[in-house]
Amino acid sequence: MRVIRLSLLLVLAVVLILVALANRDPITVNLVPEGLARFTNGQWSLTAPAFLALFVAMVFGLIVGLVWEWLRESGQRSEAKARARELARLERELGDLRRTHAKPKDEVLAILDESAARPGSAGAGLPATR
Repeated sequence: MRVIRLSLLLVLAVVLILVALANRDPITVNLVPEGLARFTNGQWSLTAPAFLALFVAMVFGLIVGLVWEWLRESGQRSEAKARARELARLERELGDLRRTHAKPKDEVLAILDESAARPGSAGAGLPATR
């Protein structure tokens, strides 16, 4: 599994390096439309290599997708937490019921349970069958 992971990372690194080498030309990214730029009194453009803009866009999309998925699954996580609490409560209740109902309520049953629990007394206290 580790070899597969490392080989995939190597292929991804080679592809990203090739994309970066193919897109080294500088581009200008305007952060504010030109019509609004005169009202902001500042330079709202950035000149950078094309591959940098591409990589920043990919990372931004990845982060937005991760946050979106995390928010979408919040209901499932809370439901799983509630079910885990209910399961723990039911297991505690089952343990309590087993402890209270496992005690023999009759002296005869207690004697039979004792004889069955002793090693080497398999049916020694019971009458023989015909």
